[in-house]
Amino acid sequence: MPKSKRDKKVSLTKTNKKGLLLKQKIIEEIRNSLSKYEHIFLFTVDNMRNTKLKDLRHEWKDSRFFFGKNKVMAIALGKTKSDEIEDQLNLLSKKLKGQCGLLMTNRDVPDVLQWFKDFTESEYARSGFIATHDVILPSGPLKDFSHTIEPHLRRLGLPTSLERGVIHLIKEYQVCKKGNALTPEQASILKLLGIQMADFKVVIKCHWTKGKGFQKDIDVASDDDESDGESVLEDAMEQDET
Repeated sequence: MPKSKRDKKVSLTKTNKKGLLLKQKIIEEIRNSLSKYEHIFLFTVDNMRNTKLKDLRHEWKDSRFFFGKNKVMAIALGKTKSDEIEDQLNLLSKKLKGQCGLLMTNRDVPDVLQWFKDFTESEYARSGFIATHDVILPSGPLKDFSHTIEPHLRRLGLPTSLERGVIHLIKEYQVCKKGNALTPEQASILKLLGIQMADFKVVIKCHWTKGKGFQKDIDVASDDDESDGESVLEDAMEQDET
């Protein structure tokens, strides 16, 4: 019986992976953007939120944000003096540690630094966040909540009961204590109460300017934790490319 032409073996090593294509796209777009913008700022994000980043991109629509794996962005800029795209860009790529992103812009450097120094937005704290103050609920009715949510409140640990369609706290309840890390249940309760403890903030670490090179003496930069946390920014990276 003749062999069917459709019966072909395809090596998996030759198939295109979405991840590889995305990395190549990021590298290409970063390099293409180098000809459009004078400055590249390296920044970190406190209390990452994709919705906040979307608003930030809209505010800076004359500029370009890049989020992704540090190794990919470093390849795009050049990891050594021999393969850097522009002079001293390898010094910037060496600073890509932890949760980082790149901002390419033509706005003046002092204006950029001052804008991000002043910029901060309140946000709901997530699990693991250190509580900034005590939150204690007195016993009695919780009139701001619908009676339908009472079972959910009990699952979160609140000592509640339902009396004539009104949720009551049976006894005083401490939601969180200042200085302690929040549990998932505590974070959910604070969100239901409308209490925001976290701040979404972008911190400029250093920058590079055409003709001037790498600049590391930025007084607003912070040297906080630089532990590896690239995965937090991966969703934002894909949104930025759409």
